[in-house]
Amino acid sequence: MATKPHRLHHIAGTMSTPKRARAMTTESSTMADAFTRYTDYLNQLNEKRERVVKASRDITMNSKKVIFQVHRLGKNNKEEVLEKAEKDLVAVADQYISRLIKELQGSDFWKLRRAYSPGVQEYIEAATFCRFCRMGTLLHLDEINATLLPLSDPSLEPLQINVLDYLLGLADLTGELMRLAIGRISDGEIEYAQKICKFVRDIYRELTLVVPRMDDSHDMNTKMDTMLQSVIKIENACFSVHVRGSEYMPLHGSNDPNSILLGVPDFET
Repeated sequence: MATKPHRLHHIAGTMSTPKRARAMTTESSTMADAFTRYTDYLNQLNEKRERVVKASRDITMNSKKVIFQVHRLGKNNKEEVLEKAEKDLVAVADQYISRLIKELQGSDFWKLRRAYSPGVQEYIEAATFCRFCRMGTLLHLDEINATLLPLSDPSLEPLQINVLDYLLGLADLTGELMRLAIGRISDGEIEYAQKICKFVRDIYRELTLVVPRMDDSHDMNTKMDTMLQSVIKIENACFSVHVRGSEYMPLHGSNDPNSILLGVPDFET
């Protein structure tokens, strides 16, 4: 029995799927929009990373200048040197740390930690170095973060330095203290060098208890080895001075401690 023409048209109509085609077009458009938004997000993140890296480099460079300033410390210029260094440190925070904070606050700043961590570590090193030379004590993480709060927008989540970056900066501090101790010994400030030695020992001892409990950090493990070398160098320098001092025999009746005639009695006249 032959199929009627109008019946064929009906069958052909039921086989067509125009609605499905429209659905696929809508879905493709949605995916394209999502891909475009994600691409824009990555581009913005990369641009922000470049700005953060630039800010971190500026922080590093200017924090190093503060450290070099502190190394000018001597017997007769302590107040002058530290005032200049502390003033420069405030300028680092106001000019460069504040720029970093503006880029990172209110965002998932941990995603860019690798970009800004070197500058933060250098700043911590400079700040803790100034504190020790001024007061002989350690500048704590909560004190550093408290100084950053005024630089943040109160309506946004503030940038806070994390524990790992603080400890990495603290590890670098011991290297600067080692150089300071050697310089103080050469200037005859033995007691000050011994004070530095004890301070660095205490830091190293405390970190040997903390670091094994931290998540695996290659940078921290490497700096612990460097820190141990700094401790050994300071100890050896202080020990050498102590040994030479115990072997020194002043010239009888002489007020000249540099005389080569050690132990030789004065001639009677």
